[in-house]
Amino acid sequence: MKLIRTEDAVGHVLCHDLTQIIKDQYKDARFRKGHVVTEEDIPVLLSMGKEHLYVWKMTPGMLHEDEGAERLLALCANANMERSGVKEGKIELKAACDGLFRVRSEALRAVNGIDELMIATRKGGTAVKKGDKLAGMRVIPLIIAEEKLDDAKAAAGDEPLLELRPWVRKTAAIVATGSEVKKGLIQDTFTPVVRDKLAACGIETISVTYPGDGVENVANAVTEARRTGAEIILCTGGMSVDPDDNTPGGIKQSGARIVTYGAPVLPGAMFLLGYYDDGTPVMGLPGCVMYAGATIFDLVLPWAAADVPVTREWIVSLGEGGLCLGCKPCHWPACPFGK
Repeated sequence: MKLIRTEDAVGHVLCHDLTQIIKDQYKDARFRKGHVVTEEDIPVLLSMGKEHLYVWKMTPGMLHEDEGAERLLALCANANMERSGVKEGKIELKAACDGLFRVRSEALRAVNGIDELMIATRKGGTAVKKGDKLAGMRVIPLIIAEEKLDDAKAAAGDEPLLELRPWVRKTAAIVATGSEVKKGLIQDTFTPVVRDKLAACGIETISVTYPGDGVENVANAVTEARRTGAEIILCTGGMSVDPDDNTPGGIKQSGARIVTYGAPVLPGAMFLLGYYDDGTPVMGLPGCVMYAGATIFDLVLPWAAADVPVTREWIVSLGEGGLCLGCKPCHWPACPFGK
């Protein structure tokens, strides 16, 4: 930082805000800290009584905060994202479409381990809507050594730190198990809930069938559901260990490769996930999906809609944060469940 004549300040960086006051009209910062002085600014500064300025002198190997933020943006930005302008060394990213937001967490931590810069994101592995804020980034001081941005690039690696995968699976078939539902002894209150959750991810329910109970009946219904061309298969009910709960066996008999039967999530411990050879996901949904505000289904569905394969390792990782606190009213998704 040094003090120079205002007339000599072109190209230099201001070290603090400069307030302009015009009686009965204006009182605010006319020039913000970090502003690079231009030739056109000189008359305005002099009219404000600023004959001298405290500035940073830019030297080789040093970058202005705005350029530093642009370098950080280049590590993050990817398809389906919209950026803000750079303001006071900060840039924000927003979603350009609905989809699944993902973060390369380990690489992000490596970047944030470098002094004098930062990238903050929303939680990865979650659904976002168009216009949702995804990330913000900036360098901390007014100027930063270029080598630190080079280090950040090396830490980030060759792939963008962030990814937004739009919904690509657009149709689903529901197999609503249970003899009591098939016989009309009770109303099917499960299917409407599942339809609504699917619709929130842009998925249309193209068929609903009622096979009753029995492994063979469930397996046949699932096979028929696949013949509709549905891109996601969902079986509701029959997921517990009761003798008449045959949904897991029916899904397995239909030819699915089971990724997991059971998840460290409450509500949703009896959840089942599998895939067919063509990549079509099939899920067995426990009864909690019908009445709880948020369950394992809400965590997994965005991945299926974005056609991102779910592994058992990822399901296991949900244990930390996988306990719904049962808040009344429910604040999902603005809550720590699944995060």
